[in-house]
Amino acid sequence: MPRHADPKARSALIASARAEFAKRGVKGARISDITAASGLSKGAFYLHFPSKEALFGALVKGFLEELERLATERMARMERFREESGMPGPGDVAARSERYRAFLRLEAALDVEMLELMWDQRELVTALIVGSQGTAFESVMWDVVDREVERIAGEFHHLRGQQPDTPDVDPSLFGSFVVGTYLLLARRMGRLTQKPDLAAWAVGLQRLMHEGSLPREPVPPVAAAYARPSSPPSTRRRHARAANPHRPPRKRP
Repeated sequence: MPRHADPKARSALIASARAEFAKRGVKGARISDITAASGLSKGAFYLHFPSKEALFGALVKGFLEELERLATERMARMERFREESGMPGPGDVAARSERYRAFLRLEAALDVEMLELMWDQRELVTALIVGSQGTAFESVMWDVVDREVERIAGEFHHLRGQQPDTPDVDPSLFGSFVVGTYLLLARRMGRLTQKPDLAAWAVGLQRLMHEGSLPREPVPPVAAAYARPSSPPSTRRRHARAANPHRPPRKRP
């Protein structure tokens, strides 16, 4: 009688494989280590996957499908916001209008979804970034990066580029900034043992993108900045003080 694949065994193999791929890369990971970590036999492994490359390929396929789903959903929700409220301009950002705050909340919520995916898949993303060299998967992450830069640049031009008061920013540069930031965060996640506050990350990212790194509130003027600058003491007075440091300073009339 043929053996039937156990869904729980498949999940255990995938969890162990993710850790091995992140630690040793695709080429360095061994099926024996994957099965030992999951408490299963090599026979159980081959019942689910013909090879470790096939397992890794299945993980990559699922990750790319989820990325595409989130990208499609993001575009649809941003388009709906644009139609209903209009896109906030520099005046909205400066005044922190309700439209701008609603836009920031939407962007942050969408960013959290993406960050959650990256956290759940951090071991796979780590393997794609630093552990896929010399394999058929070595260009996957960079293909994703190029595609995402192009997609975000298109969204930026479509959603904001038509506004007359939109700053003159190259859409591709903006896309590279966003994708590069996420790539670095994904790499950082791969080194963390505790889940960070992804909601705080998302809000911080949006404020950086739309407001820059300037203080949110104006800094009060320092009184000393408006005081009349005093002229430095003359060379003769400096030498006199050095020769007799206990002598009280001469009062000006």
